[in-house]
Amino acid sequence: MARSLRVALGQVNAVVGDIAGNEERIAGLIESAREQGAQLVAFPELAITGYPPEDLLLKEHFLADARAAVERLADRARGIVALVGFPERATDVYNAAAVLAQGRVAGVYRKQSLPNYGVFDEVRYFQSGTRPAILEVDGVIVGLTVCEDIWQPGPPMTEETLAGATVVLNLSASPFQAGKALEREHMIAQRAKDNVACVAFCGMVGGQDELVFDGHSVVIDHEGVVIARAPQFAEDLLVATIDPTAARAARLRDTRRRPAARGVEPQVDHLGAFTVLGHEGGPAPGSAGEVADLLDDEAEVYAALVTGLRDYVHKNGFRRVVLGLSGGIDSTLVALVAVDALGADRVTCVIMPSPHSSPGTQADARALAANLGVQVLELRIEDLMGRYDALLADVFADVDPDITEENLQARIRGNLLMALSNKFGWLVVTTGNKSEMSVGYSTLYGDSAGGFAV
Repeated sequence: MARSLRVALGQVNAVVGDIAGNEERIAGLIESAREQGAQLVAFPELAITGYPPEDLLLKEHFLADARAAVERLADRARGIVALVGFPERATDVYNAAAVLAQGRVAGVYRKQSLPNYGVFDEVRYFQSGTRPAILEVDGVIVGLTVCEDIWQPGPPMTEETLAGATVVLNLSASPFQAGKALEREHMIAQRAKDNVACVAFCGMVGGQDELVFDGHSVVIDHEGVVIARAPQFAEDLLVATIDPTAARAARLRDTRRRPAARGVEPQVDHLGAFTVLGHEGGPAPGSAGEVADLLDDEAEVYAALVTGLRDYVHKNGFRRVVLGLSGGIDSTLVALVAVDALGADRVTCVIMPSPHSSPGTQADARALAANLGVQVLELRIEDLMGRYDALLADVFADVDPDITEENLQARIRGNLLMALSNKFGWLVVTTGNKSEMSVGYSTLYGDSAGGFAV
């Protein structure tokens, strides 16, 4: 057995449906991992298709194309073992991890725990796998899991570690929510300690429609200590050196596992034993890997907003975004997110003064736009509001002015922003905040008009 196992985690920003593009990203990272001395490289859940592929999984040609891409990638897996997430079409469809080694698809592990809550809808699209799986890389036994498989204690990880796995790989597409990164890391650390095994978690990164993935790939040793961590919200190839002998030695001192282990191994699929180094040895244990700092709470949420907008724009082919800039806090924050996501040269801010706009907010809007260096359009709407008032004067004659007139302002602005979108193909970014929307304090067809809500 090698003294250590050098593992690479390809934290990729996959695009749903772009099988060719995803394949190209993965192929490049396999080569880079091999150049950095990795014996094993893993990629996220459904990395070939992007996550979530949803109804694309109902198309036979899509499933066939995904398999063909995996077969082509297998040819690149020489001198290294690669684990790639893909939808496997068998008698049914499985959320699977392909083991690529020696130029072929050497085996497949099928995800067992299918989430069907919150944003997840996997029971609709996939059949559950039934058998845990392990493989050997230079004598090191490695267990395979996909995302939800490790969120609850028990199988398949327990069976795999009882069958001898000292390293467990988890291929994941775990959507971001505030505070989840640390919660997930603590959960993985607990699984590592409970099973006396090192866990290498490979996370998806990037935005996909309403979902954002934060990456945060991590390697945690059998004592629950982080030995390598990738940055959040950025593509990365995290390379870490794991000492499998440490977990093996720890198990000698913990005899509680032996009775359970006696009946487990026959229930676990062995997907093959692969020699990468070709000799005993390899990287020296203890060198571990880079450990990126976690973002603080505010920076994490801001990075998620930037990532979500950037990838929605890029993945849907928009050249530019446009937003109404009032000088208030909400539109100011959206403008900052847009510039950080896309660059000032792809952002247009529209200032639309009205009788309800104060000179101070208008001045703030102009100063902010100038400081950011964005394109500015100024469309004065006083005359338009006057025409609306005149048109409705007889109907409203016996009713005191109220919020209706202010809402007309928002709806006029929404119409103008959508006109710019229709004419130039720009994406309208809305500026309403969630607190207001949650209590209904927003203007239908005004604040809510647009294509993407930051």
